[in-house]
Amino acid sequence: MQNFKAIACLLIIASMACKEIDSKNESETEKNPSITVYMIGDSTMANKKNPEENPEHGWGQVLHQFFNDSVTVDNRAVNGRSSRSFIGEGRWDSILKTLKEDDYVFIQFGHNDQKYKSPDRYTNPHVTYRHNLIKYVNETREKGANPVLFSSIVRRNFNEFGTLIDTHGEYPLETRWVALEYDVPFIDLQYFTEHLENLYGVEGSKKLHLHFEVGEHPYYENGKADNTHLSKLGANEVAKLAVEELKKKVPNLKKYILSE
Repeated sequence: MQNFKAIACLLIIASMACKEIDSKNESETEKNPSITVYMIGDSTMANKKNPEENPEHGWGQVLHQFFNDSVTVDNRAVNGRSSRSFIGEGRWDSILKTLKEDDYVFIQFGHNDQKYKSPDRYTNPHVTYRHNLIKYVNETREKGANPVLFSSIVRRNFNEFGTLIDTHGEYPLETRWVALEYDVPFIDLQYFTEHLENLYGVEGSKKLHLHFEVGEHPYYENGKADNTHLSKLGANEVAKLAVEELKKKVPNLKKYILSE
């Protein structure tokens, strides 16, 4: 009889403990409701095919590992897209169909907006590019969601003196202006990746990108020298920079970011 009472007591205690845990989990869920972070941009942000074999990675491809389970990172960035072609191909409209209140949209264009030989992609930085960014910001907010603007990451473009030279012209400047005028959080990846390239140095920075001699990597049997796109190391380094700035510039996201 005593054994039966002891077992009954243990079951009651276990049941109460489970209810307390469930209550705590429900409370945490209420504090941190599930959200989606949409990413729109170009190849420097995009997911790449065959990630186990392909050394190229976009920084958006690795971003999910910095967030807890309450966040879904939906990376819609695509190789070769500009702020114009992303709209023209209906990619932005497809996001608006599912974008909901309290979600986020990370916006980073510029690399392909420079393509003046491609009329479906090219934009004047102070005209179409500017208005496309404003469109993304306003339509995100109309859904009750949160836009975040990013300047483009730099290219590894060192001159013969070892000086890193900008290749993006006035596109990052226009992004800054739109962010300031429309009070949008702005993550200056141009600045932070410029510092990163210089930190690694002229030769060391090759590891951030795709530099392989002939026969060095099976994916690039004929070799590769790409100073724009990122290696897995480069993608992780850029994602870390983005996350550190998000903690400061978008404090509501901080509770979703995993501690180191």
